[in-house]
Amino acid sequence: MMHEKPKESDWKVFRDMLPGLREKYLEKQNKGIEQILNDPEKNQTERFWDAEERIRKEGKVLMECLDDYSRSRMGMKVMLMCRYGMLEKTDLNKFSEEFQNQYLELWNKWNM
Repeated sequence: MMHEKPKESDWKVFRDMLPGLREKYLEKQNKGIEQILNDPEKNQTERFWDAEERIRKEGKVLMECLDDYSRSRMGMKVMLMCRYGMLEKTDLNKFSEEFQNQYLELWNKWNM
């Protein structure tokens, strides 16, 4: 189950992919913030506060997904990252078949 520590090889894959996942996620979020800042239907004050709210929300997502990660918490972090779109199902192809199967089993239970 996901409560067990993953294989060392899966842990190394996860650790190595974190910076790229973060940057890919932030690229998408920054584009959304840019759209907020350029919204012609809002005044400068509305744009500022809407962007600030979005940044705060995304900061919480980043902390939840990326802070305090460890090998024993890897399974939960993977699920959180998938929930927020930081990690996609296709990213799981980099992990062992065993880890992929465990993840998919939980994914199916949570998304019934």
